[in-house]
Amino acid sequence: MTRYAKQKRLLLAVDCIIFGFDGHEVKLLVVKRAMDPEKGKWSLMGGFIRPNENLKECANRVLKQLTGIEGVYLEQLRTFSKPERDPLERTVSVAYFALIDINKYEKQLSHEYSAEWFLLNQRPKLIFDHEEMVRLAQKHLRYKASLHPVLFELLPEKFTIPQLQELYEGIYDSHFDNRNFSRKVLSTGLLVKQKEKDKKNSKKGAFFYRLDRKKYKADFQAFLNFIPNPDKFLS
Repeated sequence: MTRYAKQKRLLLAVDCIIFGFDGHEVKLLVVKRAMDPEKGKWSLMGGFIRPNENLKECANRVLKQLTGIEGVYLEQLRTFSKPERDPLERTVSVAYFALIDINKYEKQLSHEYSAEWFLLNQRPKLIFDHEEMVRLAQKHLRYKASLHPVLFELLPEKFTIPQLQELYEGIYDSHFDNRNFSRKVLSTGLLVKQKEKDKKNSKKGAFFYRLDRKKYKADFQAFLNFIPNPDKFLS
């Protein structure tokens, strides 16, 4: 079989950036690398593409192999191709990312490769250019959340305003004023107040709300303005 002449070997890999929400905090899933270079150090879930698979198939396989997690919708982020990004051999990596409900995938999680969830601002140092991948994925996630209320997919059917605020604060890595956040969220008219209260964290408790999905589908843009100064988080 004829091959392209005078072309040098180049490896193609994928890396998976998985953010998770456990009901109170946003976290990042990482594993310990099983090969040299940087063996035993914290890493995103990565691996090389096989001849018989496409990038998406490779990303799903690698994620399942290293963490046990499957059935996650992975979105392609960007290609990372700096010649020196892997010190051993020239490797181009295509990064994928996802935001999941940690509780839904808790039973799937395997610890064969020391898969562990870390708070975003307390994550360990990652190998190669994985820190850059995480930062870009965070930026893209914030951009998506500012244009569409995707984060509501992570919440239970009934949730509290403080719980919703914790989710947004985790994604934007910032503190929002409680009163302003509550006022802006409720002004959308898309939340339905329930009779029950969540009294786990205080005697007074916080009322549960649910998303009015009919109004949500008809006018989801009502949510788009409740993040204060979104531009500062997207630069």
